[in-house]
Amino acid sequence: MQKNFLEIMNRIIDLFGIEYPIISGGMVWCSGWKLASAVSEAGGLGLLGAGSMHSETLREHIIKCKNATKKPFGVNIPLLYPEIDAVIKIVIDEQVPIVFTSAGNPKTWTSPLKNAGIKVAHVVSSSKFAKKCQEAGVDAVVAEGFEAGGHNGAEETTTFALIPQVRQSIDIPLIAAGGIATGGGMAAAFALGAEGVQIGTRFALTQESSANEDFKQLCINLNEGDTMLALKKIGATRLIKNEFFAEVKTAEDTGATADQLRELLGKGRAKRGIFEGDLQNGELEIGQIASLIRDLPSAKDVVKDIITEFNLKIAEFENLKF
Repeated sequence: MQKNFLEIMNRIIDLFGIEYPIISGGMVWCSGWKLASAVSEAGGLGLLGAGSMHSETLREHIIKCKNATKKPFGVNIPLLYPEIDAVIKIVIDEQVPIVFTSAGNPKTWTSPLKNAGIKVAHVVSSSKFAKKCQEAGVDAVVAEGFEAGGHNGAEETTTFALIPQVRQSIDIPLIAAGGIATGGGMAAAFALGAEGVQIGTRFALTQESSANEDFKQLCINLNEGDTMLALKKIGATRLIKNEFFAEVKTAEDTGATADQLRELLGKGRAKRGIFEGDLQNGELEIGQIASLIRDLPSAKDVVKDIITEFNLKIAEFENLKF
């Protein structure tokens, strides 16, 4: 019997012990235990977003995730996190099987995590840093284009320009991220050399996402061009255009310094917007692909729909000849 395409391209499936090579991004204020466990239960890999959790809150979510699913799940850890030592200790103590790291040097923590039996993937925005990840010994690389929501690489390289360049640069498994929300997008990423996809925005806009319902409703009514990169002097971030974004744009257009932008941003603004629902003064992070999304399904249905469409697209490609 002919093998399914995903049974052939299976390095991500084998690495993480999952059914489908679909990873839900570990997003701040969206990726709690309910979303992570739902994605894992559906056959993908759910990630907890440590970036918006104090260390003991993360431990609580890990324990709840363990109770909700016996399937593999992971934690996304920004390496610039202020409580990084405590967070690393917790994921090791709690025997989390998989960690995705980002926003920092993978050499610092990859070895301690792998020595504890944890699989490690690292998020990059360039082939240069993908090579450094391979040298650091990570198990997989996530190459994320600037279509993604939240923090982005300074290079502003699009996902479909980035993936083939990273594929040429490394031998280890490659996961595509940024602007992918459908089976067609997943098939396109595979055609360029990816072996899995990390999806943020589509899972942020699901029933299990911990984002505020008003934020979700705003996002499913966005149109093309309603998000933009901002705050480039302190870390390029894709934001929804609201009153806060307008303040940032005015400040940037008039030559605001990095310190002035940090003062304008303040503390807790992402929580205020995404989690608490302040749609005008909050920092609202979401990806460009939100303009394609018009519903709030369950995470299970998202995984099912992506795989169904992926398989249909692959079958179409197999029959396409010139």
